Amino acid sequence: MYFIPAWYQPGKWCENEQNWHTRRMYTEFDDTVKQVQLFHRSGAYPFKILLLSFAPNFRHFLHRQGVFHAGYWSCFDAIQEVKRRKPMILSFHNLNWPPHIEFVYSPFVVIAMLNGVKYAQIEFGEDGNPIQVDLYEKGIICRRNLYDDRGFVASTILYEGGREQYQDYLTEEGVWKLRQYEQDGHIEVNPSFPDYLLSYQGKEYKRPFSKMSYLNMQQVLYEVLNAYLEFTDNSDIFCAALHEQHAELLTMALNGRRVIWSLFGNRYLLEERPEARRILGNADYIITDSRESLRKARIQTGALNIRMTDISPYDSRTDINISLEFQVQKLLVPVDELSDQMFDALIQCLGKYLGLKEDVRIHLFTRKGEWNRKEQILEQTRKSLYRAGVPIELAGNERQEDDSENKLEEDEIPVITRFFVEQCVDELAVSKCMREQRLMIDLRNNPELYLQIMAISLGIPQIVRTGTQFVEDRENGIILKNIRGLQGALDYYLNGLTHWNEARIYAYEFGKRYTADKLLEAWREVIEYVGRDSHLTAGG
Repeated sequence: MYFIPAWYQPGKWCENEQNWHTRRMYTEFDDTVKQVQLFHRSGAYPFKILLLSFAPNFRHFLHRQGVFHAGYWSCFDAIQEVKRRKPMILSFHNLNWPPHIEFVYSPFVVIAMLNGVKYAQIEFGEDGNPIQVDLYEKGIICRRNLYDDRGFVASTILYEGGREQYQDYLTEEGVWKLRQYEQDGHIEVNPSFPDYLLSYQGKEYKRPFSKMSYLNMQQVLYEVLNAYLEFTDNSDIFCAALHEQHAELLTMALNGRRVIWSLFGNRYLLEERPEARRILGNADYIITDSRESLRKARIQTGALNIRMTDISPYDSRTDINISLEFQVQKLLVPVDELSDQMFDALIQCLGKYLGLKEDVRIHLFTRKGEWNRKEQILEQTRKSLYRAGVPIELAGNERQEDDSENKLEEDEIPVITRFFVEQCVDELAVSKCMREQRLMIDLRNNPELYLQIMAISLGIPQIVRTGTQFVEDRENGIILKNIRGLQGALDYYLNGLTHWNEARIYAYEFGKRYTADKLLEAWREVIEYVGRDSHLTAGG
């Protein structure tokens, strides 16, 4: 079983690794991450990751996902003839610096100064390893070195006048193998080193590049991937994350192979892709993350005779909800992709409801990582509260004045903040936040799958506007037909614990449908169908 992930920067064949001090703008969790975790922890099927992106920090990524020992084959490792497998400690002090270099330590980066002039800037990853060194001439960047977590320079980018000219992909010894030009993206192969290195089952094979020049990186990756696929068995199965970056490449490379396309969230919108029917046409199976996605996929594929099913990428597990430990009742309200009209109606309704419930707090939830995202949401909230005739101070004091400076009249009672913003990009932050919530109110057209699974795992009742497979009306939540019914739904769960406890117990029972064992059973059916005449069986 081969998993082909879609871990790319937008429009580039490279990873999303970033320095430690930059706010994370995206979540690393997706369908492939969870599928690899499921297969890795269960040991049910032999598998390997086929990595098409340039990922010099891939070992750190695997470690963060708890699958450090998962097997993988990297296309760029083959191109660069990299043989090292284990991470290596690398200190920037051990790099080849000119004499009399001086290091200045800031809270975020290390600056190398030479004769009082900035010579280099060193960036570090989340684990403290150097990932990038920028070199400067007369205050302008002239070179950028990207470091592999196995202890060598993996790539270097050359600049002229501060503008990128080309990028070299290097061997472990620092010899350039490929040179990609920024202007048109074409690739040149080093004529002195015209081979790439394929590793399969402990053996190594050298292959010459078929050309010394390529129009783009996709052509190079297609050639090297095709060469690697020659070693694989015809009965092997390839589960690929459907993504625009590699959809065309894999359609060609996996032609005639056993292929599963995995659809996840809004990563690849079938209705906006005229080529989708052609690309999906070579699949033996299509897996979606929800029944709603499955319904859309069936509509878009039309008469294509392709087996499809939905398998949640997230497994449920009974977890601890600590909301009863607080003197207030916290309500989680996701607001991303909520229309302005619905946001306004929802905030006005909640603002008025707070006048009836002094112990209720509203936690507006966002996945977006922009630095000013919290204030944007609070400002929009204050405008909605103003239109409802509710004190805007419920969403915080716009001036952010200290109490000592904000003089109150003797008979004036301060308004307590009741609206807060929870900015959670990664799943660890989401989990920590949700443990404290009494109730989740997700009135978006497409409720987020991960939040719904987490709510089930934590026994949190859900109030939704769009019915999904993860909410059963009046069991583990309420499906609202109209927002005017929101106050009644809130009273149903917040006026005492009877209904809340009933929903919690039902959610725990309901969650047994989505345990890791149940998801593996669903995968087993898919694999047995796709590989019905192959050797790939459970425990193989």
